[in-house]
This record gives sequence, C-alpha cells and structure tokens, in this order.
Amino acid sequence: MDHSQQDGTVGKALLMLDIIADSGTSLRFNSILDVSPFPKATTYRLLQTMTSQAMLSYDAESQKYSLGMRLVRLAHNAWKQASLGPIAAPHLNQLASAVGETVHLAQIDNGQVLFIDKRHTSHRFETLAQAGRIAPAHCTGVGKVMLAYMQPEQQDYALQRQTFIQFTNTTITDKQALLEELSSIKREGIAYDKEEHENGIISIAAPILTSSKLVIGAISIATSTSRHTVDDLKQYKDLLINTTMAVSVEAELYLHPTSGS
Repeated sequence: MDHSQQDGTVGKALLMLDIIADSGTSLRFNSILDVSPFPKATTYRLLQTMTSQAMLSYDAESQKYSLGMRLVRLAHNAWKQASLGPIAAPHLNQLASAVGETVHLAQIDNGQVLFIDKRHTSHRFETLAQAGRIAPAHCTGVGKVMLAYMQPEQQDYALQRQTFIQFTNTTITDKQALLEELSSIKREGIAYDKEEHENGIISIAAPILTSSKLVIGAISIATSTSRHTVDDLKQYKDLLINTTMAVSVEAELYLHPTSGS
C-alpha cells in the first residue's frame, strides 16, 4: 500500500517534499504535477500549505518551489544532534578557552547561514549570532568563507539568493565586489567580518573542508572592536585553521567510517 495514502495528509505532504528534494533543484508547479500521484487541486493545496508553513519556499519571479528555511532548520538541527555539532563541540570549547573570545559554528544552505553552535567566554559583549538563527552570507565571516569554498554551481546558486542589504557602512552591497572578496578569501584561507553585519563586531572565519575540498561548515572567532582590531584577529589564524581541520577529520570518520575487520 502507498504509505502516502495510508498516512493521510502528512504522508501526502512528505511525498511532495520528497519530489522536490530528490530533484536536487527548484521546480515549477507543472513539473511537480507531472510526477505527483495526486490530482491537480490536491497537489496545489499541499504546496500552498507547506509554503505558508515555510516548509517550502516559492519564488514568484521564477515561479518555482524549493525547500523552505523551516525545513532546512529542522534538517540542520537533526544533523547537529547526529554529527557535526557534537563532533565540533569539544573543539569549540578548546578554541574559546584558548582565545577568550566568542566562537561560532555555522553551515550554509540556500544561500543563508545557519548558526549551529556558539561558545562565549566574555559577557562584556554579545553578537546577534545565536544557535538556530539564520543570517545573510554576504556580510558574515562564516558566510563569506563558505561561499568562497563552494563549487562554482553551488556558489552561483547561493549568490543569487543574497539580498545585499546594507547593515553597516562596511557591508558589501553588490555581487562583483563580493566575488572579488571571495577570491581573496580563498587565497588567504580565511575571511574577516569587518563590522559588516553588526557595528562594533568583527570576526575571523575559516572553512571546514572534507578531504575532497567540499565545504561542510565554518568556524569563526568573533569579538568587539572595543577589545580588538581586525589586525589583532590575525594572531588566531593558525589556531582557527587547526581547529577546523581537526573537526573535518573527525566528521569524515563519523560520516564515512572505514569498515572494521
């Protein structure tokens, strides 16, 4: 028996999500309808309901549906509990203790940064970034460093989803300027947030890369301009990169363990 029928509306909704997720891209309504086992009216109603609940996202310009940020957050929270979050936790603790500053763990999806974890050793300042919160990629250290290390097709997709909203006087507000910044970041191996998202908050960020150079996350060290300058953050570069490399090695062992004898 078709479980989508047996499980009622929830089963039908999940099947719609599967159709879009399995396609690996965003889809127009007619493309979804072509493979949907449900009538046109039912398919449309399911898509509208999931869009209103942010499980799906609808782009009016392209008239395409894609996975929504609520679904992305659920997926990332599940992944946090299953792999990257717990794997990174002791390394984040160690890094935060060593530098005495705030440390963030983040991932990117659909062009947006999702903060997975946070450690702060100082209560003298606070950042907007909190575990479970979403932020733009174009103006955050973790966002820019993950964009820089994306594969070209993924990067182009993510760049199309940047709003380039100007949060401060130093926010990058156009694609070409950001592309130039990303090239520099990839050469340096790190990114800086020079008060681009929040006035008074700066950071240094490095990517978490697999052995095949796929970016699966990023870690940043953030501080207040009342405590440090951007130049001061350069002293943390080696320690930060060593931390991301350690997380990467453990993540690959966890996600792709070798079979034992």
